[in-house]
Amino acid sequence: WASMLVAATPGSFALSRLLAARLHCARFARRCSMCALPDAAARKRKRMDVEIRDTVKLSAEEEKIFDRLLAVERHFGLGTQLRVAGGWVRDKLLGKDCYDIDIALDNMLGRDFCEKVNEYLKSIGEETKNVGVILSNPDQSKHLETARMKIEDVWVDFVNLRAETYADDSRIPSTMEFGTPKQDAERRDLTINSLFYNINTGHVEDHTDRGKCLRDLKVGVIATPLEPHVTFLDDPLRVLRSVRFASRFGFELEDDLRAAASTGEVRDALERKISRERIGHEVELMLLGNDPTQAMELLLDLKLFRSVFTPPAPLLVDGWERLCVQHIHAAWDVLQLVNVNLTVSSINFKQLNWQAEHKLKFLLAALLFPLQDSTYEGKKRKKASSYAQITLQFPSTSFIIRESLKLKNADADGVVDLHRSARKFDRLEDVLLSDAAEAITTHAAADTREEVQRLEAGDAFAWVCSSCAEDRIFVGLELMEIKDLWRAALVLSSLNDLLENQAWDAQEKAKVCTSVMDFISKQGLDESWNTKPLLDGKEIMAEFQLKGGPAVKDLKDLSIQWQLAHPTGTAGECREWLKLEHAKGNK
Repeated sequence: WASMLVAATPGSFALSRLLAARLHCARFARRCSMCALPDAAARKRKRMDVEIRDTVKLSAEEEKIFDRLLAVERHFGLGTQLRVAGGWVRDKLLGKDCYDIDIALDNMLGRDFCEKVNEYLKSIGEETKNVGVILSNPDQSKHLETARMKIEDVWVDFVNLRAETYADDSRIPSTMEFGTPKQDAERRDLTINSLFYNINTGHVEDHTDRGKCLRDLKVGVIATPLEPHVTFLDDPLRVLRSVRFASRFGFELEDDLRAAASTGEVRDALERKISRERIGHEVELMLLGNDPTQAMELLLDLKLFRSVFTPPAPLLVDGWERLCVQHIHAAWDVLQLVNVNLTVSSINFKQLNWQAEHKLKFLLAALLFPLQDSTYEGKKRKKASSYAQITLQFPSTSFIIRESLKLKNADADGVVDLHRSARKFDRLEDVLLSDAAEAITTHAAADTREEVQRLEAGDAFAWVCSSCAEDRIFVGLELMEIKDLWRAALVLSSLNDLLENQAWDAQEKAKVCTSVMDFISKQGLDESWNTKPLLDGKEIMAEFQLKGGPAVKDLKDLSIQWQLAHPTGTAGECREWLKLEHAKGNK
């Protein structure tokens, strides 16, 4: 039927000379070895010198916030040392912006200070602010009560400096009291997050032994203030935070931290004490960070991968964890190379810097690519209003995303859609690398209209044109289904050969992806899902005297396919062709 669509208006479209040349050059020899991960020792990064600032430079907004806090302290004579803690100090020393301000108080609770802020605002005739309090939850390793309010239209968190003691048989604090800056710093997750900026004095403070915080930041090392095994059992989520910050900044994990993170005791504590929502949040931040592949490699090295991406049942795929990391590494490499190709390409595309939700789906789909055929048995209600259940097979990838990571249903569904589309894009790639490109190249080389007409009259070009129409229809329909995730699906399609243990090379795959993008762009299909149909349902019902039902949908689908095959066709031409097809079906 695709050839009949083309025959309706011969020569209605042709591939450009530039595209044809690219198609001709896109037939690459499969000569490279498979992508493989280096072993853990080879992946261990060298320590580096990190350039950090000597002092903290405040923005005008930060100066206003801190001046307001100091005004409150002085107005009531609180005698409070106000310190900004954690990541804000780290980022400021690295010359980065940070909008996450946490204030540590040495002599009062956060909620009490917030009440003083509102008293002060009332005394000077300003509007008071709402105060939110997040209670402590020791069972989930959330040991501190946090108060939050807006200061100068910026959300600021307030906590007290802490000192904790533990019973011998528990990591839940048995007592919690006000602590010194040193005690508080030692109870934080990582040394690079244990620095303070004293608002009262305007100085950065490192209260760990021998200035370990600043030293680790300067040499690019992820370490804990106390012995790492103790730190991780205090809050097992810290092991994932160690991985996240290492991949975010390209830092190295300290040897003692690596050893502690790899123990079964820490792994068991992570699985038992930390909610899946908190684990999923850390994974999301890893994948959306600067180097998601390093994060996944570290989870593999530390034997944490299965604890994080817990499958619904033992998987039959041997060594599936390593396969998953191998595939996200390969997809990330192809993505970077495609971006390089697009910077020097004539394609009207920006680099593939997707918004966060698309990037997350792409990377989850790449990571879980080897598991796309794995299923598990689950139950589902027959109807929403019924309690009766039926047993069905569900994708294991959906279980991992929905249950192990507690991410959105849309993320799980998006990954399934991306896996399906990645397989379909393989067909288009095969066509682009086929000998049909030779005929297209010959057509593109024709310099005169007469030569083009002569070529179009020949059977060879008619076959190629028909094949091209099939590609337009196939690609257009697929893009209408997956919409703006199509580029992600295309890059993922480069992993099919890797999954089948065929020779694989990232450079080659990136070139193929760029060629397919070129084809889609030149054919005007890159936003086909936004194209207005030539004929809508009402017009079809009126033309064929139908009252609705499957027949209308079938005719509408045919009209869309005709429109994809004839990008310059008119509504009248489409209507006439549709009438002929409808008449044939009624004979």
